[in-house]
Amino acid sequence: MSRIGRLPIPVPPSVDVSIVGREITVKGPKGSLQRSLHPDMSVAMDGSTIIVERPSEAKHHKQLHGLTRTLVANMVIGVTQGYRKSLEITGVGYRATKVGDKLQLNLGYSHPIEIDPPAGITFELENPTHLAVSGIDKELVGQVAAEVRAKRKPEPYKGKGVHYLGEKIRRKAGKAGKIGGAK
Repeated sequence: MSRIGRLPIPVPPSVDVSIVGREITVKGPKGSLQRSLHPDMSVAMDGSTIIVERPSEAKHHKQLHGLTRTLVANMVIGVTQGYRKSLEITGVGYRATKVGDKLQLNLGYSHPIEIDPPAGITFELENPTHLAVSGIDKELVGQVAAEVRAKRKPEPYKGKGVHYLGEKIRRKAGKAGKIGGAK
């Protein structure tokens, strides 16, 4: 049996879970999430826990078992605690500002880049070089953070660009000087 898939998902008292066919809806203090699950997987409430079961021992079902359990667990965590992805901007003159709900980035291009947050996502600015993407949907938070990072990926020579907080950037050596003399 799948080590991850067989674990029951604890549901806090402040969370309301409704399962109708393949649709699961999780409502909590931070909001509501809905997802359509794979038709082969069966999800059921057992008191204050959610149990995910698979129909057979086929490899495909084993893979779906752990995935389905993780997706449902992420929904429960999202509506109770939420998710947050921190980004850091490195480079002379590179900075971020908030204009209303929008995020405006100055990343060395001839124009500022504006990013509209999708529904359920908020941008938080700690200072002009540190920002965070937060929301209740783990998948969407990660996707928006990746899109912000893609506007100017960190380059390997000076490390300038947008990167995740704590991300190690593989650095390369710069140009080596001429070894021989001019002939």
